[in-house]
Amino acid sequence: MSKTKAARATDIYETARENPYVQRLIEDEDLRDNLREAFESAKNAYSRATGNGKGAVKAVTTDKKVQKEMRKTAELLQEANDRLQKPKRKSRLGKLLLLALVGAVVALVLSEGARKTVLDTLFGAEEEFEYSSTTSINGS
Repeated sequence: MSKTKAARATDIYETARENPYVQRLIEDEDLRDNLREAFESAKNAYSRATGNGKGAVKAVTTDKKVQKEMRKTAELLQEANDRLQKPKRKSRLGKLLLLALVGAVVALVLSEGARKTVLDTLFGAEEEFEYSSTTSINGS
């Protein structure tokens, strides 16, 4: 490969790597599956429409299986489009809540005072009492 072709290929590669849509395609397995299934469905519809001897227009307008495959293709492409348009949102609030919950559990496990405070708050203060038996050992 000449230097100009190699440089051009490198430029194309770098441009593709920086493209957010290409990044999503690389990272999102569900997106790739949607596109793969849409391609297969479109291929099936095309094969059925052109291979029946009636003509493509007649097959598309009358053949229910062709229409079903085309509908499936459109739905899969719409799902893929939706996945591309909606960026993955990383919930910082969710991570913060999880961290706070883990911290609270650790504090309760390690601190007897914290456990006592929480139990007193939830169930009320514990009353101290002494048990003394009214029965004697010899039964009298």
